[in-house]
Parts: sequence; structure tokens; C-alpha cells
Amino acid sequence: MQEFKVTYFFDENHYVRRFIHMESQEAAVELIQKERDQYTSFTDSRGIYHELHTKNVRVIQISAYYRNKI
Repeated sequence: MQEFKVTYFFDENHYVRRFIHMESQEAAVELIQKERDQYTSFTDSRGIYHELHTKNVRVIQISAYYRNKI
């Protein structure tokens, strides 16, 4: 399982970020495409619940994420 960082940009100053675990980047892209034009919800690492409609997002960025293991 790989970890991916998904960033939803609403404008230059406002964005929401979430982390997903998928088998590949292609699978991550497929998930994001399936969520297009609908509501998605998640709780971030700080325990904050987010609900957003992907129709209101200007840019969605997906990138592999590698956590520093201490």
C-alpha cells in the first residue's frame, strides 16, 4: 500500500489536504475521478471533519507521500 497526498485547491490561498492509501497512483487517480462532482468527506490527522463538494474545487493534485520514519 502506498500513501498519497491529495490537495484540493479552491483558490490561491485556500486548500484542503487529505492522505489516502492505495495500491498505485493509477488507483488513486481513479478514486479521485470517481469522486468528481459529488460530496466527499474525511477526518484529517488533527481530528477535524471535512466535507466538500468536488464541483467547487479548481485544482486537485495527487502526489506520492513518504513519511519520515523515526
